[in-house]
Amino acid sequence: MEDHNVSPFNVLPPVVVALTVVIAGLEVMFQLATAGFLGGQGGVGWRLAAMQDYAVLNEVADWMLANGRFPPDQLLRFLTYPLIHGGFVHAAFVVVFILAIGKMVAEVFSPLAFVAIFWVSAVFGALAYVLLLDSPFPLVGGYPGVYGLIGAFTFLMWVDAGRRGENQMRAFGLIGALLAIQIVFGVIQGDFGNVVADLSGFVAGFLMSFIVSPGGWQRALNRLRQR
Repeated sequence: MEDHNVSPFNVLPPVVVALTVVIAGLEVMFQLATAGFLGGQGGVGWRLAAMQDYAVLNEVADWMLANGRFPPDQLLRFLTYPLIHGGFVHAAFVVVFILAIGKMVAEVFSPLAFVAIFWVSAVFGALAYVLLLDSPFPLVGGYPGVYGLIGAFTFLMWVDAGRRGENQMRAFGLIGALLAIQIVFGVIQGDFGNVVADLSGFVAGFLMSFIVSPGGWQRALNRLRQR
């Protein structure tokens, strides 16, 4: 007999729950502050202040590169920006992707590997954003890290397709569809910064999976030897 009182979070890996709670918790805080329930009149500006202090800004990166100085508090932006979002819908979609894709990845990868893929992909996406573009917009949100998880999920499907003797290119169907949608929005909005950051995050997540997935390094060596 099924227990209908079991929490749905019980089926989610703890690392996935922890990441979503942090992102959702921060967004709830910003929503309450905007509504005037937190921080008084000053709470309305909390989100903008957080973006100013913790988002990846092209002018900050340009200053660091031009002066050859890399203050730790400015480098920290590359780790903090995935936790700050532009609004409720932005954060909600990131949470949904983490719950859906992250669950499948975390069930195969270790918790440390899961966290590494999310944040290394986010850092890689941010670096591509500031080095390849000159966007006036701040980079915020967890999408580059999410796309890193999609890269890990694609790796799992790619390996499974190879094991089954099927066409491995079909594993890239999800990322192809998502990028097509993003390119359309990029054309409409006239800004391709998110496309570059997200695609870079995907590449980082996919390549990292060769190393951090269970047996990943040995599997990669075996495939190279077969070639």
